[in-house]
Amino acid sequence: MSSYKRRPSPGNTDWLVHDRFGMFIHFGLYAMPARHEWIRYDEVIQDAEYQPYFDHFNPDLFDAREWAAKAKAAGMKYAVLTTKHHEGFCLFDSKYTEYKITNTPFGRDLVKEYVEAFRAEGLKIGFYYSLIDWNHPQFPIDDLHPMAAYEDAEERNKSRDMKKYAQYMRDQVTELMSNYGKIDILWFDFSYDAMPEHPRYKPWMKGKRAADWESEKLIAIARELQPGIIINNRTDIEQDTWTPEQIQREQWPTHPETGELLTWEVCQTFSGSWGYYRDEHTWKSPEQLITMLIKTVASGGNLLMNVGPTARGNFDYRADAALEEFAKWMKVNSRSIYGCTKAEPEFETPLGCRLTQSEDGKRLYIHILDYPLQMLTMPSLAGKVAYSQFLHDASELPFYDSAANRCGEVMNDTFVLPALKPNVLVPVIEVFLK
Repeated sequence: MSSYKRRPSPGNTDWLVHDRFGMFIHFGLYAMPARHEWIRYDEVIQDAEYQPYFDHFNPDLFDAREWAAKAKAAGMKYAVLTTKHHEGFCLFDSKYTEYKITNTPFGRDLVKEYVEAFRAEGLKIGFYYSLIDWNHPQFPIDDLHPMAAYEDAEERNKSRDMKKYAQYMRDQVTELMSNYGKIDILWFDFSYDAMPEHPRYKPWMKGKRAADWESEKLIAIARELQPGIIINNRTDIEQDTWTPEQIQREQWPTHPETGELLTWEVCQTFSGSWGYYRDEHTWKSPEQLITMLIKTVASGGNLLMNVGPTARGNFDYRADAALEEFAKWMKVNSRSIYGCTKAEPEFETPLGCRLTQSEDGKRLYIHILDYPLQMLTMPSLAGKVAYSQFLHDASELPFYDSAANRCGEVMNDTFVLPALKPNVLVPVIEVFLK
Protein backbone atom coordinates (compact mmCIF):
# COMPACT_ATOMS: atom_id res chain seq x y z
CA MET A 1 0.00 0.00 0.00
CA SER A 2 1.03 3.60 -0.61
CA SER A 3 2.86 5.11 2.35
CA TYR A 4 1.52 8.59 1.58
CA LYS A 5 -1.14 9.75 4.02
CA ARG A 6 -3.26 12.74 3.08
CA ARG A 7 -4.63 15.29 5.51
CA PRO A 8 -8.15 14.21 6.61
CA SER A 9 -11.06 16.29 5.29
CA PRO A 10 -14.85 16.43 5.75
CA GLY A 11 -15.90 15.03 2.35
CA ASN A 12 -15.29 11.72 0.60
CA THR A 13 -12.18 12.23 -1.54
CA ASP A 14 -11.28 8.55 -1.99
CA TRP A 15 -12.93 8.30 -5.39
CA LEU A 16 -11.38 11.60 -6.48
CA VAL A 17 -7.79 10.56 -5.85
CA HIS A 18 -8.47 7.28 -7.63
CA ASP A 19 -10.00 8.83 -10.75
CA ARG A 20 -7.38 11.59 -11.10
CA PHE A 21 -8.73 13.22 -14.32
CA GLY A 22 -11.77 15.43 -14.87
CA MET A 23 -13.32 17.94 -17.27
CA PHE A 24 -13.89 21.57 -16.35
CA ILE A 25 -16.53 23.36 -18.46
CA HIS A 26 -16.72 27.16 -18.57
CA PHE A 27 -19.88 28.26 -20.38
CA GLY A 28 -21.88 31.46 -20.23
CA LEU A 29 -22.85 34.62 -22.08
CA TYR A 30 -19.14 35.44 -22.52
CA ALA A 31 -19.00 32.75 -25.22
CA MET A 32 -20.82 35.17 -27.55
CA PRO A 33 -18.26 38.03 -27.66
CA ALA A 34 -15.73 35.17 -27.62
CA ARG A 35 -12.82 37.08 -26.17
CA HIS A 36 -12.35 35.85 -22.59
CA GLU A 37 -14.70 35.11 -19.71
CA TRP A 38 -13.54 38.31 -17.94
CA ILE A 39 -14.52 40.46 -20.92
CA ARG A 40 -17.10 42.47 -18.98
CA TYR A 41 -14.41 43.48 -16.51
CA ASP A 42 -11.56 43.86 -19.00
CA GLU A 43 -13.53 46.08 -21.38
CA VAL A 44 -15.70 47.80 -18.72
CA ILE A 45 -18.93 46.75 -20.42
CA GLN A 46 -22.04 48.34 -18.92
CA ASP A 47 -25.35 46.55 -18.35
CA ALA A 48 -27.01 47.88 -21.48
CA GLU A 49 -24.01 46.90 -23.64
CA TYR A 50 -23.93 43.38 -22.18
CA GLN A 51 -27.69 42.82 -22.46
CA PRO A 52 -27.69 41.78 -26.16
CA TYR A 53 -25.72 38.66 -25.24
CA PHE A 54 -28.52 37.65 -22.87
CA ASP A 55 -31.21 38.56 -25.40
CA HIS A 56 -29.66 36.42 -28.13
CA PHE A 57 -28.17 33.52 -26.18
CA ASN A 58 -29.24 30.35 -27.96
CA PRO A 59 -26.70 27.48 -27.98
CA ASP A 60 -28.76 25.48 -30.48
CA LEU A 61 -26.03 22.88 -31.09
CA PHE A 62 -25.75 22.02 -27.40
CA ASP A 63 -26.03 18.29 -26.77
CA ALA A 64 -25.12 17.27 -23.24
CA ARG A 65 -24.81 13.66 -24.34
CA GLU A 66 -22.14 14.65 -26.85
CA TRP A 67 -20.21 16.58 -24.19
CA ALA A 68 -20.40 13.60 -21.85
CA ALA A 69 -19.32 11.12 -24.53
CA LYS A 70 -16.26 13.23 -25.38
CA ALA A 71 -15.29 13.56 -21.73
CA LYS A 72 -15.57 9.82 -21.22
CA ALA A 73 -13.64 9.03 -24.40
CA ALA A 74 -10.83 11.35 -23.25
CA GLY A 75 -10.49 9.28 -20.07
CA MET A 76 -12.11 11.82 -17.77
CA LYS A 77 -14.00 10.37 -14.81
CA TYR A 78 -15.80 13.45 -13.51
CA ALA A 79 -16.82 16.94 -14.63
CA VAL A 80 -17.36 20.37 -13.12
CA LEU A 81 -19.70 22.82 -14.90
CA THR A 82 -19.99 26.57 -14.28
CA THR A 83 -23.56 26.89 -13.02
CA LYS A 84 -22.84 30.62 -12.55
CA HIS A 85 -19.65 32.50 -13.42
CA HIS A 86 -18.58 35.98 -12.36
CA GLU A 87 -20.94 37.64 -14.84
CA GLY A 88 -23.82 36.38 -12.68
CA PHE A 89 -25.67 34.55 -15.47
CA CYS A 90 -27.13 31.23 -14.29
CA LEU A 91 -27.22 28.10 -16.43
CA PHE A 92 -29.93 26.68 -14.18
CA ASP A 93 -33.55 27.62 -13.57
CA SER A 94 -33.16 29.52 -10.31
CA LYS A 95 -36.23 31.08 -8.72
CA TYR A 96 -34.06 33.79 -7.12
CA THR A 97 -33.05 35.61 -10.31
CA GLU A 98 -34.36 36.48 -13.75
CA TYR A 99 -30.80 36.47 -15.09
CA LYS A 100 -30.94 32.82 -16.08
CA ILE A 101 -30.81 30.59 -19.11
CA THR A 102 -34.51 29.72 -19.05
CA ASN A 103 -35.27 33.39 -19.81
CA THR A 104 -33.09 33.40 -22.94
CA PRO A 105 -34.12 32.17 -26.41
CA PHE A 106 -32.56 28.80 -25.45
CA GLY A 107 -35.19 28.43 -22.76
CA ARG A 108 -33.98 25.21 -21.13
CA ASP A 109 -32.24 24.28 -17.88
CA LEU A 110 -28.78 23.40 -19.19
CA VAL A 111 -27.55 22.21 -15.79
CA LYS A 112 -30.33 19.62 -15.66
CA GLU A 113 -29.39 18.23 -19.07
CA TYR A 114 -25.69 18.20 -18.15
CA VAL A 115 -26.36 16.24 -14.96
CA GLU A 116 -28.52 13.65 -16.68
CA ALA A 117 -26.10 13.10 -19.58
CA PHE A 118 -22.89 12.90 -17.56
CA ARG A 119 -24.48 10.70 -14.94
CA ALA A 120 -25.68 8.36 -17.71
CA GLU A 121 -22.06 7.97 -18.86
CA GLY A 122 -21.00 7.03 -15.32
CA LEU A 123 -19.15 10.30 -14.66
CA LYS A 124 -19.23 12.03 -11.29
CA ILE A 125 -21.07 15.38 -11.19
CA GLY A 126 -19.54 18.69 -10.13
CA PHE A 127 -20.95 22.22 -9.92
CA TYR A 128 -18.82 25.37 -10.11
CA TYR A 129 -20.44 28.36 -8.41
CA SER A 130 -18.93 31.83 -8.52
CA LEU A 131 -18.89 33.72 -5.25
CA ILE A 132 -18.39 36.85 -7.35
CA ASP A 133 -21.42 38.27 -9.16
CA TRP A 134 -21.16 41.33 -11.40
CA ASN A 135 -24.89 41.36 -12.14
CA HIS A 136 -26.40 41.16 -8.65
CA PRO A 137 -27.49 44.59 -7.36
CA GLN A 138 -26.38 43.78 -3.79
CA PHE A 139 -22.86 42.56 -4.63
CA PRO A 140 -20.47 45.26 -3.34
CA ILE A 141 -18.23 46.93 -5.88
CA ASP A 142 -14.51 46.34 -5.48
CA ASP A 143 -11.43 46.53 -7.67
CA LEU A 144 -12.38 43.24 -9.38
CA HIS A 145 -15.82 44.55 -10.39
CA PRO A 146 -16.47 46.10 -13.84
CA MET A 147 -18.12 49.09 -12.14
CA ALA A 148 -14.87 49.89 -10.35
CA ALA A 149 -13.98 51.96 -13.41
CA TYR A 150 -17.19 54.05 -13.21
CA GLU A 151 -16.82 57.62 -11.97
CA ASP A 152 -19.80 57.16 -9.64
CA ALA A 153 -18.73 53.71 -8.37
CA GLU A 154 -18.54 54.81 -4.72
CA GLU A 155 -22.02 56.32 -4.82
CA ARG A 156 -23.43 53.20 -6.50
CA ASN A 157 -21.82 51.02 -3.86
CA LYS A 158 -23.52 52.75 -0.92
CA SER A 159 -26.84 50.97 -1.50
CA ARG A 160 -25.30 47.49 -1.69
CA ASP A 161 -25.68 45.00 1.16
CA MET A 162 -23.30 42.05 1.34
CA LYS A 163 -25.54 40.22 3.79
CA LYS A 164 -28.40 40.22 1.30
CA TYR A 165 -26.05 38.90 -1.36
CA ALA A 166 -24.76 36.16 0.98
CA GLN A 167 -28.35 35.06 1.52
CA TYR A 168 -28.84 34.96 -2.26
CA MET A 169 -25.88 32.60 -2.55
CA ARG A 170 -27.25 30.33 0.16
CA ASP A 171 -30.60 30.23 -1.60
CA GLN A 172 -29.01 29.28 -4.91
CA VAL A 173 -26.69 26.69 -3.41
CA THR A 174 -29.73 25.17 -1.71
CA GLU A 175 -31.36 24.88 -5.15
CA LEU A 176 -28.27 23.32 -6.70
CA MET A 177 -27.88 20.84 -3.87
CA SER A 178 -31.59 19.93 -3.82
CA ASN A 179 -32.86 19.81 -7.40
CA TYR A 180 -30.41 17.62 -9.34
CA GLY A 181 -29.91 14.43 -7.36
CA LYS A 182 -26.52 13.41 -5.99
CA ILE A 183 -23.80 16.01 -6.53
CA ASP A 184 -20.19 14.94 -5.97
CA ILE A 185 -18.26 18.23 -6.09
CA LEU A 186 -19.06 21.86 -5.22
CA TRP A 187 -16.38 24.11 -6.65
CA PHE A 188 -16.51 27.71 -5.32
CA ASP A 189 -14.56 30.62 -6.84
CA PHE A 190 -13.00 32.75 -5.20
CA SER A 191 -11.85 34.80 -2.17
CA TYR A 192 -9.46 37.75 -2.30
CA ASP A 193 -8.11 40.79 -0.50
CA ALA A 194 -8.31 44.36 -1.71
CA MET A 195 -5.36 45.23 -3.94
CA PRO A 196 -4.12 48.80 -3.35
CA GLU A 197 -1.63 48.37 -6.18
CA HIS A 198 -4.45 47.66 -8.63
CA PRO A 199 -5.11 50.53 -11.11
CA ARG A 200 -8.86 50.54 -10.31
CA TYR A 201 -8.47 50.42 -6.54
CA LYS A 202 -9.99 53.15 -4.38
CA PRO A 203 -9.52 53.48 -0.58
CA TRP A 204 -13.18 52.57 0.11
CA MET A 205 -12.91 49.24 -1.72
CA LYS A 206 -12.65 46.00 0.24
CA GLY A 207 -11.77 42.42 -0.64
CA LYS A 208 -14.03 39.51 0.22
CA ARG A 209 -13.19 36.67 2.55
CA ALA A 210 -15.01 34.02 4.60
CA ALA A 211 -16.79 36.52 6.86
CA ASP A 212 -18.16 38.36 3.84
CA TRP A 213 -19.40 35.27 2.03
CA GLU A 214 -20.65 33.86 5.36
CA SER A 215 -18.80 30.77 4.22
CA GLU A 216 -19.55 28.63 7.27
CA LYS A 217 -23.29 28.86 6.62
CA LEU A 218 -22.82 28.29 2.89
CA ILE A 219 -20.74 25.16 3.44
CA ALA A 220 -23.06 23.85 6.16
CA ILE A 221 -26.02 23.96 3.78
CA ALA A 222 -24.14 22.05 1.11
CA ARG A 223 -22.96 19.36 3.53
CA GLU A 224 -26.40 18.97 5.08
CA LEU A 225 -28.06 18.49 1.68
CA GLN A 226 -25.23 16.48 0.09
CA PRO A 227 -23.36 14.43 2.74
CA GLY A 228 -19.90 13.41 1.61
CA ILE A 229 -19.70 16.10 -1.08
CA ILE A 230 -16.23 17.40 -1.99
CA ILE A 231 -15.82 21.18 -1.52
CA ASN A 232 -12.74 23.18 -2.50
CA ASN A 233 -10.84 25.76 -0.47
CA ARG A 234 -11.85 28.94 -2.27
CA THR A 235 -14.46 30.16 0.23
CA ASP A 236 -11.48 31.02 2.45
CA ILE A 237 -12.21 28.05 4.70
CA GLU A 238 -10.15 24.90 4.35
CA GLN A 239 -12.27 21.98 3.17
CA ASP A 240 -11.42 18.94 1.02
CA THR A 241 -9.28 20.09 -1.90
CA TRP A 242 -6.57 22.63 -2.55
CA THR A 243 -7.09 24.03 -6.05
CA PRO A 244 -4.20 25.85 -7.74
CA GLU A 245 -4.70 26.86 -11.36
CA GLN A 246 -2.57 27.26 -14.48
CA ILE A 247 0.62 26.04 -12.81
CA GLN A 248 2.63 22.83 -12.98
CA ARG A 249 3.45 21.45 -9.55
CA GLU A 250 6.61 19.37 -9.32
CA GLN A 251 6.13 18.54 -5.65
CA TRP A 252 3.15 17.36 -3.61
CA PRO A 253 1.84 20.46 -1.74
CA THR A 254 1.71 20.30 2.05
CA HIS A 255 -0.33 22.06 4.70
CA PRO A 256 1.49 25.27 5.77
CA GLU A 257 1.04 24.57 9.49
CA THR A 258 1.13 20.79 9.90
CA GLY A 259 3.17 19.71 6.89
CA GLU A 260 0.53 17.08 6.01
CA LEU A 261 0.04 16.14 2.38
CA LEU A 262 -2.96 17.93 0.84
CA THR A 263 -5.58 16.50 -1.47
CA TRP A 264 -5.05 18.72 -4.48
CA GLU A 265 -6.37 19.30 -7.96
CA VAL A 266 -4.90 21.67 -10.53
CA CYS A 267 -7.17 23.20 -13.15
CA GLN A 268 -5.68 23.96 -16.55
CA THR A 269 -6.81 25.33 -19.91
CA PHE A 270 -6.14 24.14 -23.43
CA SER A 271 -5.28 27.75 -24.27
CA GLY A 272 -4.98 30.96 -22.27
CA SER A 273 -8.69 31.41 -21.61
CA TRP A 274 -11.35 29.52 -19.65
CA GLY A 275 -14.30 30.69 -21.72
CA TYR A 276 -14.46 30.38 -25.51
CA TYR A 277 -11.94 32.77 -27.11
CA ARG A 278 -12.17 32.65 -30.87
CA ASP A 279 -8.86 34.35 -31.65
CA GLU A 280 -6.74 32.80 -28.88
CA HIS A 281 -3.63 31.19 -30.39
CA THR A 282 -1.69 29.93 -27.38
CA TRP A 283 -3.10 26.40 -27.53
CA LYS A 284 -0.96 23.79 -25.82
CA SER A 285 0.69 21.05 -27.86
CA PRO A 286 -0.30 17.38 -27.49
CA GLU A 287 2.98 16.73 -25.67
CA GLN A 288 2.26 19.52 -23.17
CA LEU A 289 -1.22 18.18 -22.48
CA ILE A 290 -0.17 14.60 -21.79
CA THR A 291 2.87 15.74 -19.81
CA MET A 292 0.66 17.92 -17.58
CA LEU A 293 -1.48 14.93 -16.68
CA ILE A 294 1.50 12.69 -15.99
CA LYS A 295 3.40 15.25 -13.90
CA THR A 296 0.29 16.07 -11.88
CA VAL A 297 -0.39 12.46 -10.91
CA ALA A 298 3.33 11.91 -10.32
CA SER A 299 3.07 14.65 -7.67
CA GLY A 300 -0.01 13.12 -6.03
CA GLY A 301 -2.59 15.38 -7.67
CA ASN A 302 -5.61 15.51 -9.99
CA LEU A 303 -5.94 17.33 -13.30
CA LEU A 304 -9.15 19.22 -14.11
CA MET A 305 -8.88 20.10 -17.82
CA ASN A 306 -11.05 22.92 -19.10
CA VAL A 307 -13.22 23.19 -22.21
CA GLY A 308 -14.93 26.45 -23.18
CA PRO A 309 -17.82 25.63 -25.54
CA THR A 310 -18.75 28.03 -28.34
CA ALA A 311 -21.90 30.16 -28.12
CA ARG A 312 -23.70 27.54 -30.22
CA GLY A 313 -23.02 25.00 -27.49
CA ASN A 314 -20.53 22.74 -29.25
CA PHE A 315 -16.81 22.28 -28.66
CA ASP A 316 -14.36 24.28 -30.75
CA TYR A 317 -12.40 22.16 -33.25
CA ARG A 318 -9.19 22.84 -31.33
CA ALA A 319 -10.74 21.60 -28.09
CA ASP A 320 -11.96 18.50 -29.92
CA ALA A 321 -8.44 17.89 -31.22
CA ALA A 322 -6.98 18.25 -27.72
CA LEU A 323 -9.54 15.84 -26.27
CA GLU A 324 -8.67 13.38 -29.03
CA GLU A 325 -5.03 13.46 -27.92
CA PHE A 326 -6.07 12.54 -24.38
CA ALA A 327 -8.40 9.85 -25.74
CA LYS A 328 -5.64 8.19 -27.79
CA TRP A 329 -3.12 8.20 -24.97
CA MET A 330 -5.51 7.26 -22.17
CA LYS A 331 -7.02 4.38 -24.14
CA VAL A 332 -3.80 2.41 -23.74
CA ASN A 333 -2.09 4.13 -20.80
CA SER A 334 -4.84 4.95 -18.30
CA ARG A 335 -3.64 2.19 -15.97
CA SER A 336 -0.71 4.46 -15.09
CA ILE A 337 -3.14 7.23 -14.05
CA TYR A 338 -6.23 5.70 -12.43
CA GLY A 339 -5.62 4.47 -8.90
CA CYS A 340 -2.06 5.80 -9.02
CA THR A 341 -0.10 8.36 -7.10
CA LYS A 342 3.43 9.56 -6.48
CA ALA A 343 5.94 6.71 -6.49
CA GLU A 344 7.50 5.63 -3.22
CA PRO A 345 10.71 7.50 -2.30
CA GLU A 346 12.80 4.34 -2.76
CA PHE A 347 12.40 4.66 -6.54
CA GLU A 348 14.71 7.25 -8.04
CA THR A 349 13.31 8.93 -11.16
CA PRO A 350 15.50 8.51 -14.25
CA LEU A 351 16.40 11.64 -16.22
CA GLY A 352 13.63 12.64 -18.62
CA CYS A 353 11.01 10.47 -16.91
CA ARG A 354 8.19 10.71 -14.37
CA LEU A 355 7.02 7.92 -12.07
CA THR A 356 3.61 6.93 -10.79
CA GLN A 357 2.76 3.91 -8.68
CA SER A 358 -0.44 2.00 -8.03
CA GLU A 359 -2.00 2.67 -4.63
CA ASP A 360 -1.54 -0.98 -3.67
CA GLY A 361 2.18 -0.61 -4.40
CA LYS A 362 2.33 -3.57 -6.77
CA ARG A 363 3.04 -1.73 -10.02
CA LEU A 364 5.40 1.07 -10.94
CA TYR A 365 4.93 3.16 -14.09
CA ILE A 366 7.84 4.85 -15.84
CA HIS A 367 6.63 7.62 -18.17
CA ILE A 368 9.34 8.35 -20.73
CA LEU A 369 9.00 12.04 -21.57
CA ASP A 370 12.37 12.23 -23.34
CA TYR A 371 12.93 8.98 -25.20
CA PRO A 372 16.58 7.88 -24.75
CA LEU A 373 18.88 6.03 -27.12
CA GLN A 374 18.08 2.42 -26.21
CA MET A 375 19.31 2.36 -22.61
CA LEU A 376 17.22 3.39 -19.60
CA THR A 377 19.05 2.73 -16.35
CA MET A 378 17.29 2.64 -12.99
CA PRO A 379 19.47 1.29 -10.15
CA SER A 380 16.70 1.67 -7.56
CA LEU A 381 14.83 -1.18 -9.30
CA ALA A 382 17.64 -3.68 -8.74
CA GLY A 383 16.24 -6.96 -7.45
CA LYS A 384 12.65 -5.66 -7.39
CA VAL A 385 11.30 -6.45 -10.88
CA ALA A 386 9.11 -9.50 -11.37
CA TYR A 387 8.14 -8.57 -14.95
CA SER A 388 8.11 -5.45 -17.13
CA GLN A 389 6.46 -4.38 -20.38
CA PHE A 390 5.41 -1.43 -22.49
CA LEU A 391 1.95 -0.50 -21.29
CA HIS A 392 0.49 0.53 -24.65
CA ASP A 393 0.82 -2.92 -26.23
CA ALA A 394 1.90 -5.23 -23.37
CA SER A 395 5.06 -6.15 -25.25
CA GLU A 396 7.79 -7.52 -23.00
CA LEU A 397 10.56 -5.10 -22.06
CA PRO A 398 13.01 -6.99 -19.83
CA PHE A 399 14.93 -5.32 -17.04
CA TYR A 400 18.51 -6.56 -16.93
CA ASP A 401 20.64 -6.63 -13.83
CA SER A 402 23.51 -6.34 -16.30
CA ALA A 403 23.31 -5.80 -20.04
CA ALA A 404 26.03 -5.33 -22.67
CA ASN A 405 25.66 -2.50 -25.16
CA ARG A 406 27.17 -2.51 -28.65
CA CYS A 407 30.54 -1.28 -27.41
CA GLY A 408 30.83 -4.12 -24.93
CA GLU A 409 30.33 -1.95 -21.87
CA VAL A 410 28.27 -3.43 -19.07
CA MET A 411 25.12 -1.52 -18.09
CA ASN A 412 23.69 -2.54 -14.73
CA ASP A 413 19.98 -2.36 -13.85
CA THR A 414 18.88 -1.37 -17.31
CA PHE A 415 15.92 -1.55 -19.69
CA VAL A 416 17.11 -2.02 -23.27
CA LEU A 417 14.62 -0.03 -25.32
CA PRO A 418 13.83 -0.29 -29.04
CA ALA A 419 15.98 2.08 -31.09
CA LEU A 420 12.84 3.69 -32.48
CA LYS A 421 10.38 5.29 -30.10
CA PRO A 422 7.03 3.43 -30.11
CA ASN A 423 4.17 5.16 -31.89
CA VAL A 424 2.70 6.65 -28.72
CA LEU A 425 3.11 10.23 -27.54
CA VAL A 426 4.62 9.31 -24.16
CA PRO A 427 5.59 5.63 -23.83
CA VAL A 428 5.07 4.03 -20.43
CA ILE A 429 6.90 1.06 -18.93
CA GLU A 430 4.76 -0.99 -16.57
CA VAL A 431 6.81 -2.72 -13.89
CA PHE A 432 5.32 -5.55 -11.83
CA LEU A 433 7.18 -5.42 -8.53
CA LYS A 434 8.27 -8.38 -6.48
